[in-house]
Amino acid sequence: MRFFEDIEIGSEEALGSHTFTADEIKAYAAKFDPQPFHLDEEAAAKSHFGGLCASGWHTAAIWMKLMIAHRKRLIEENPPEAGARQAPLGPSPGFDDMKWLKPVYVGDTVRYSTRVASKRRLSSRPGWGLVSAANAGINQNGDTVFTFTSHVLVGLRGS
Repeated sequence: MRFFEDIEIGSEEALGSHTFTADEIKAYAAKFDPQPFHLDEEAAAKSHFGGLCASGWHTAAIWMKLMIAHRKRLIEENPPEAGARQAPLGPSPGFDDMKWLKPVYVGDTVRYSTRVASKRRLSSRPGWGLVSAANAGINQNGDTVFTFTSHVLVGLRGS
């Protein structure tokens, strides 16, 4: 993980992609968002979506899964030197402007990315900075299907 000072505004990273299957859409919906257009092909076909589609929360959960996997890869690819301090990653105070712009249908492959939008040191929390990122999911047709802004606390090098 990079220290606050090492994070550059505008830097963008691909997190990976995910293809949504009917089985996983239904399984997620059955547990977390049991609406007919996420659970049943026939009901979905008659809905305003016109077909079985993933819950927006499912698309968000996949972003989180890929973000964590991405962070693990970065650490594995760039391990801190022996005895070196690793940058602390703090909690997230939340997110803003989450939007589900288009449905994610069975068979859609969504590519997820994150771009550093801003950062600032926190006077209320010495030793920490707040990093905000613009996140997106884009389907195989180039359509943006999901966006939001995330915020996370990142440790400063000298603290």
